[in-house]
Amino acid sequence: MAISLTESAARRVKSYLDNRGSGIGLRLGVKKTGCSGYSYVVNYADAVGEADVVFEDRGVAVVVDPEALVLIDGTEVDFVKSGLNEAFSFRNPNISGECGCGESFNV
Repeated sequence: MAISLTESAARRVKSYLDNRGSGIGLRLGVKKTGCSGYSYVVNYADAVGEADVVFEDRGVAVVVDPEALVLIDGTEVDFVKSGLNEAFSFRNPNISGECGCGESFNV
């Protein structure tokens, strides 16, 4: 089981944590929503819960709860800038479909 980060995603998380002055890494999860079933939830992690699974990639801790890990195991997190827009993007090998706007997915 693993969650990985591209160099761009790792730089973004490190930069944000440095500017913020606190935090231990990136917290990645999912929630039921959208037209396809699930959407990603991205936050900065300040602590690790008892049941959390922690991965380390490119010097960044990625914290995931076990229920979400079943749906996102193997996902690569990227950080993409396009013009004035910037966002995390996900390459999840477990998805069987996505909604047209790319905001939600199903497995």
